[in-house]
Amino acid sequence: MSVAVEPFHLSVPEDQLSDLRRRLDATRWPDRETVTDTRQGPNLEKLRALIDYWRNDYDWRRCERMLNGLGQHRTVIDGLGLHFLHIRSPEPGALPLIMTHGWPGSVLEFHKVIGPLTDPAAYDGDPKDAFHLVIPTLPGFGFSDKPAEPGWGIPRIADAWATLMDRLGYDRWVAQGGDWGAAVTTAIGYKAPQGCVGIHLNFVMYQPTPDETAGATPAEQAMLDSMAYYQNVLSGYAQLQGTRPQTIGYALADSPIGQAAWIYAMLQDVSDSDGNAEKAFTYDEILDDIMLYWLPDAGASSARLYWEGQSSIANPPSAPIRTRAAISMFPKELVRLSRRWAETRFANLVHFNELDRGGHFAALEQPALFVDEIRTGFREMRA
Repeated sequence: MSVAVEPFHLSVPEDQLSDLRRRLDATRWPDRETVTDTRQGPNLEKLRALIDYWRNDYDWRRCERMLNGLGQHRTVIDGLGLHFLHIRSPEPGALPLIMTHGWPGSVLEFHKVIGPLTDPAAYDGDPKDAFHLVIPTLPGFGFSDKPAEPGWGIPRIADAWATLMDRLGYDRWVAQGGDWGAAVTTAIGYKAPQGCVGIHLNFVMYQPTPDETAGATPAEQAMLDSMAYYQNVLSGYAQLQGTRPQTIGYALADSPIGQAAWIYAMLQDVSDSDGNAEKAFTYDEILDDIMLYWLPDAGASSARLYWEGQSSIANPPSAPIRTRAAISMFPKELVRLSRRWAETRFANLVHFNELDRGGHFAALEQPALFVDEIRTGFREMRA
């Protein structure tokens, strides 16, 4: 098996972009929603405006140049080719950090924080806070390979990430994640592979205990209400992807509008935007993300992570994580927990903070706050 780390240059053939434009021109739209808000899903008029920009003004080559400029690589781990960004800091004492996106995210979720984290001196920061960044693409997502057999769940991905850090020569490192990236990072924390000295999460997958529910403070009850709203109203996509990913996969593979609406709904529903995705993200940011699902035909393969991840959600480890941990809770993250609930699950909680703005896609929505949290959370783990 190859252990080589090879540079990866992205150059999407023009005929794929022509095919996309042809499909956009041939769209058969549904009738409009019968409500004036987002209760039935993305608003038809807003989707039409986004797709019009996609068809007539969006420049994929700009995104492609950005990705190529960041430093893309691929390597084979456990039989699967994995794509990742690797950005070395100019600071000799930089701490290696592996950052993991979730769904419907991508490595681009972190593009605004790469500069401040790798070269803080260039952004009015302290050079002592520098990181070498490793930002892998989850299996089945983007330009990582698609697993051809079951088994690529959260524990296996966590093992692959530890192998990746070892392969890159990092013998002392930390990990960070949100969404499914938080699940992978949490698994790393439980496994405590050699070299990992700490983790940071901006999302925690957990189930409140009966005692926690019964004894919730008003603030904690608001968290429980928010979690219930997500589970009862917004999580239909997760139920479908967790039980029948192949079913939705046919639509996502064939229709760019279907793929766009499937992702747009999440950007609308779980960001700090009051249901207005364009308030939190530019059209280019939205479409760059959608393109990393559409171009590699990753709709079905990325959805399968929910199917694979069901056991991780249903059977969380009962013992607290011993690895040092830092947690940042952004207010419009719908699944949040309090410090005292976190302290029962993380035995070495070195940092916990509740921010005043930001949602599920914290690195993209509030990059400055996110950078501050990463620096603060990992500062005492550097020693």
